[in-house]
Amino acid sequence: MIGRRGPGLMGTMARTAVVAGTATAVSGNVARRQAGKAQQAQMAAEMQQEQMKAELRAEMAAEAAAAAPPPPPPPAAAAPAAPAADDPMAKLQQLADMKAQGLLTDEEFAAAKAKVLGS
Repeated sequence: MIGRRGPGLMGTMARTAVVAGTATAVSGNVARRQAGKAQQAQMAAEMQQEQMKAELRAEMAAEAAAAAPPPPPPPAAAAPAAPAADDPMAKLQQLADMKAQGLLTDEEFAAAKAKVLGS
């Protein structure tokens, strides 16, 4: 009879499966950890870049504000036109506009028109 020296075919296959499974799990964990670190580094770089852009914009705005002369004061409001109390055409136009907007009924418009025309 020949003596056995090793674990046999089934033992070798089992050991190979355990080693392969462990290697797969370890390599997966390493890959995830490296991807996480790379993502963190990318986010840090993007944040730094945004901060630099914001600082540059602030500097440019400060320079532009210092270089620009102050804006001129706003023009004084024009005096409102004197109401055309004596102008019957202006009054009739105003009444027609009010009627078109629905603010006056036909009867109210006719009464106001008669008053303006002096009838």
